[in-house]
This record gives sequence, C-alpha cells and structure tokens, in this order.
Amino acid sequence: MSTLNNHRNGSDPGRAAGVGGAGEAARQIRPRRFVLGVSGASGAAYALRLLEQLLNAGAEVHLVVTDFGRRLLFDEAGVTHVDFANLCPTIASAHAADRLVIHPNKDVGAVIASGSFLHDGMVVLPCSGNSLGAIATGCGSNLLTRAAMVTLKERRPLIVCHRETPLSLIDIENMRQLTLAGAIVCPTNPGFYLKPESVDDLVDFMVGKVLDLLKVEHALNTRWADVARVAGTRSVTR
Repeated sequence: MSTLNNHRNGSDPGRAAGVGGAGEAARQIRPRRFVLGVSGASGAAYALRLLEQLLNAGAEVHLVVTDFGRRLLFDEAGVTHVDFANLCPTIASAHAADRLVIHPNKDVGAVIASGSFLHDGMVVLPCSGNSLGAIATGCGSNLLTRAAMVTLKERRPLIVCHRETPLSLIDIENMRQLTLAGAIVCPTNPGFYLKPESVDDLVDFMVGKVLDLLKVEHALNTRWADVARVAGTRSVTR
C-alpha cells in the first residue's frame, strides 16, 4: 500500500515536523494512528468491530495478525484473506482502505517495530495467553510482540485484551507484570446491565470500552448513565 511505502521511504508525516515540537506538529498534520494486533485467542468479532470503528472514526490503523490470529479470523469470521475487502466488508469508503496498513507478523523490521514511529496507542485484541506471556517477558520474536514492547518502552498506551479463562497463576503474574510496566489489561468481560439482546450488543460493549481507553469518540451503546436516564432510574443497589 502507498501509505506503507511512504513510511519505509522516510516520508512519514511525523518526520516532516522537524526536531522542535515534532510530536505535536505531526499530530496536527496526520490522522490519529493506532496499532492493532490480533492473536489466536477466540474473539474475532471484537477485532473486526474495533478495526471498523477506528477506520470510520478517521484513524489510520496499522494491523498485524499472528499465524494463529489468521486461523482465528477464518474459523470465526470466514476471513480468507487479511485485506481490507475481507476485513471491512461494511465500509464502502476508498479513503478508509488507504488508512489501513497491514504488516506481516514475521517482519520484525516493519515501521511499527521502531520507537521512532509515532502512534497514539496499541491494542492487542484478542490477546492469547501465549502473546500475553511473550509481551510480559519482553520476547519480541514476532512483529506483534515486538510492537507491543516498543509501545511500552515509548510510554504509549498499550491495551491488552486477554480473553482466555480461567486464569492460571502464570497468566495472573503476566498481567501483573504488564500492569507494572504501564499497560492496561482489559479482559473481554462484557457487562449485562445494558440488557443485551444479541451477541453484537456484547461485542459493542467491549469495543466501546477499548475506544474509550484510546480516547476515540464513538456512538456505541456502552453508557450506564444513558441507560439509567432513559429508564428513569435514580439509584441502583449493587
């Protein structure tokens, strides 16, 4: 894609800002930019819905999918090819396609593996126990885990959406380690106070949570206050 070629050729908008105030200037001349990693835990619907919402919000998304993530997308969503047409069938805008950059997971030399590549946060959704452990122990053997490590060292938001259950002590310790390192562990645990009527409602609940953590505006139905107001509820006993 042309966007990826521009980054590799050194024409990243972030570099055009010069040395002084580069980060802020770059933010003004480029769309918000996020990294999305998809690993092999169940939850393809979460990843696809988040990707759709980020692109619809005008963001640039750099996507990396592990080998098990590709199998997940096929098994759960029928995605045969990791490309815009298969991942985002509901988005008709050609401009959105230009804002999706897909990186091979084995390409540890891709731009998202460098701390000099400016972005506004990374999400691993879904995050398997294997990827969780690799990130927590600083193992950057593939692009997803390398990009996550770089996100941590650059003190950028890293949101890890672990899905597997129950948790072993190893999982718990890995979550603790990542939290201490600055990541946000956001398990895919949807709430039911919105009275969901479909699986899509549950997916939107979690995707809305992630968008909130990224500070991306959205119109997904995730607000308890809105539900309480509509229902005329003044107090809740929990």
